[in-house]
Amino acid sequence: MQSDEYVKLADVEDRMWYFRSLHAHVARELAEAGVQRDAAVLDAGCGTGGMILRLRARHPDWRWSGIDFMPLACELTRQRCGQDADIREASVTALPFGEASFDAVVSADVICQVVEAEVAVKEFFRVLKPGGVVVINVPAYMWMWSYHDDSCQTKHRYTRPEVDGLLGAAGFANRRTTHWNALPFPLVWAKRKLLRTAQDTSDVKDYPAVIDAMFGAMMGVEHAWLRAGGAWAWGTSVLAVARKPL
Repeated sequence: MQSDEYVKLADVEDRMWYFRSLHAHVARELAEAGVQRDAAVLDAGCGTGGMILRLRARHPDWRWSGIDFMPLACELTRQRCGQDADIREASVTALPFGEASFDAVVSADVICQVVEAEVAVKEFFRVLKPGGVVVINVPAYMWMWSYHDDSCQTKHRYTRPEVDGLLGAAGFANRRTTHWNALPFPLVWAKRKLLRTAQDTSDVKDYPAVIDAMFGAMMGVEHAWLRAGGAWAWGTSVLAVARKPL
């Protein structure tokens, strides 16, 4: 991402509806996977630390590490998360950790920003302990490319089969994918394709309270459906969960 996007992210990710929902998806999947109280968890592409902050509040015994390619992102994460998290400047394609170091790896909207996504996913597999779980989120559909992707320096938007293929090729088992951000999809499509302006950068920003509440309510419905065992066949994001075999 561009540097100014990291500054925006640090300012809004603790309250914006999208990140509240994204972090809730990751928290649900890790809980359903049975991640233990004293687990070692890696945020592979930690941005400005919002994921670590929110999930650490729910699971204070987890031992967090994070990496990001941008020095500014690492510095902002250290400022926001303190000394309890091990934050390192590195790429998801070359993780600075030994084999079988983590019980869980999460990577939210990151492998879409590297050319060699397959290398990154193999790195997730390498650093996971046998039986460990990976949770990945990526933007969906190349035909949804927009100013948002330009600002975030996205390299690729994915389909569910593409994500499943990456995980399978790396050796992961028990793979499961779903779309999300399904109910707001028409609104997002209209904004990015029909109503864009020359001033648009990314959609990471503060929204009026009524708009944020509306999106939050739609996310509540989506989460309820997924907790009940359902899946979404469409949406602006793809969420994937898989395990490293024992």
